[in-house]
Order: sequence, then structure tokens, then C-alpha cells
Amino acid sequence: MAAPASAADPGTAFKLLVSCPTGLPRSRVSVKFHQSFDRIPHPDAALEESINEVMLSIYLPFFSIVHLSDVCMHPIVHLSDVCMHPRQFFISVVPGFLQIWNQRLQQNPSLYSGTKFRDGGNVLHYKDGPNQELRVSLHLGLTDYRTFVGTNLNPSWEKFLVPSEDDSVHCQHMSNPLGNGAIVETSDEKIIVLQRSYNVGEFPGYYVFPGGHSEPQEIGIMSHQTDEEDLARLNDRVSQEMFDGIIREVVEETGVPASSLTDPVFIGVSRREMNVRPTAFFFTKCNIDSIGVNELYSRAQDGYESTKLYAVSVEELQGMAQRMPGCHNGGSLYELMRNAVKSS
Repeated sequence: MAAPASAADPGTAFKLLVSCPTGLPRSRVSVKFHQSFDRIPHPDAALEESINEVMLSIYLPFFSIVHLSDVCMHPIVHLSDVCMHPRQFFISVVPGFLQIWNQRLQQNPSLYSGTKFRDGGNVLHYKDGPNQELRVSLHLGLTDYRTFVGTNLNPSWEKFLVPSEDDSVHCQHMSNPLGNGAIVETSDEKIIVLQRSYNVGEFPGYYVFPGGHSEPQEIGIMSHQTDEEDLARLNDRVSQEMFDGIIREVVEETGVPASSLTDPVFIGVSRREMNVRPTAFFFTKCNIDSIGVNELYSRAQDGYESTKLYAVSVEELQGMAQRMPGCHNGGSLYELMRNAVKSS
């Protein structure tokens, strides 16, 4: 299911990769975590190298200040050149700069490259039995922030895509870290929406739901496991982390206590059409009313990622959709859930 963007803002277009309108509890959401769901490098070597180039362009100001000693011993370095044309200078004038960059990443991979779970697709199925319960298996690999910036946020991101109706094949060369988002309904039936800060890199000032990413490091994952017995336990831990992680995000971004939230249910995955960024969505109820939530936010928020919290009606939420990044258009999943409840 795809939704068009407004003519003025292609970033709001989205595609629903999976929809579970009844809401699936933790017991009906499984994870298959395996290296086969990792990103596949693109066969075009030049396109692959552009991943480093994009990261370099973003982090060069920091790198040139903090690590200037790495290159300032070069006999033809002039600081005026560095200040006037830093990127061109380091790449064209200083031999081996990209090698220095890569060496630093190898020595400390987390320096610019936080690990994330990668979306490798999903399978919906019904459990055998009289109730025919719908279940979902999420296929997850590993990726990192560096590769996300170098593929999904690459100016040439469309070149990484493969023509295919199968989304996992279509995006096999993309980093595609699986974000998470929460539809939080207050006790007076309002939905919590945050306005992004103008300090952030992506979609400053846009409306989003509380969320972020499930973190592999939270459960001690730094790489893939090979032992089958350990892998079964690991899959269960990853699934649990998805549900624990979204509660952490809501608490951190809104200031509401975890004890005020019901156990989240999984309602689907929405993917932004522009640079194909996916987000898994969950629904949870908060036993605090909208006034109380606003008071908690005013004391808790740090003013960096978001600057304002709104508690809005369903109608108001629909009006905000044209200022929501496509990957955060989980409001459509919420609407499908509400319709399913009405028809049941």
C-alpha cells in the first residue's frame, strides 16, 4: 500500500510494508536475526566508494579540527587552504587521507558508526489452530550509521536500488536500519506528536511520533552468532528488545514514566519512499491525560531532537500528515487499527 506525497514535499510519501491492524503482542512477533539479512554490497565499486565520500563530507569539519595532526606534517599543508576548501584539500592534496579515515574507523568502529538492526523483510503467517492467530516474523540483519548515511542519505541513493517488486531485493544494497515509532494515546484519547528540532539533520521542524531505533548494543550484540542454540535464544532477545526499546524511546523523548504505559503492540512497518527508510510502529496507551503529558515533557525534554510536544485528536493528526516524513506516517497504521476495532 503506497501513499502519494504532496506535490511540494516528496519526503512525505510512504509505503506500508506490513500492516497488523489488530495489533500484535510480543508473543506473536518473532525475529529471525541472521547475517543473510545484512546489506549486500553494490557491484559498482565506484558507487560503493561513494559511501565513504558521503561520510567524509559530513564529518570532515570535526575530523579536520580534532585530527589535524594526522595530516599537518605534510610539507605543503597551508591552513588557509584547509579553511577555504577543506574537503577538496584533504582528498586531492593530502595523499592517503581516505586511508587514514578508514584506519580510524577500523580502530574504533563505533566512532562514527553506531550499530543498528537492518530491515531484511518480513513474513506474515497464521498459527495453526482454531483461533488462526496472525503472527509476523521480522527478518533482521546488522548495519551501521556510516552505511546508512552513505546509502540511504547518499545523493545518489536511487542508484543503489534494484528493480524488483520484492522489497527485500529492491533494497538489498541499502543500509535500511529499522527505526521504531510509537503511537501513544493519552487517557483523554489524544495522540502524542513531537515537532523535530531545527538542529537535526533530517526533516528539521517536521512532526514525528516518539521513537528512534532498537539498539543491538542494549543486548550485547556486536556481531552475528553462528551457534544454532545460541541463535534461537538471541532471536528471542532481539524480539524482546524491539518491545523494550520502543518504551525506552517514549520515556526518553516525552518524559512519561514507563509505568504509565501499557504493553505495546506491533501494528506494522511504514517505509519512506524517498531514500527507502523503514520504521516499525507500535501502539501503547498512557494513563496520563494530555495536560499531564505536556507538563512532564516540559521538564524532561532537552531541546535537541524535539522542541515541542502536541497532544492531538485523530482529525488534527490527519492534518499533520503533510508535514510528517514518510517513514513516520504511522498515523495511517493507527487509522487502520481504529477501523479494525470499529468493524469488530
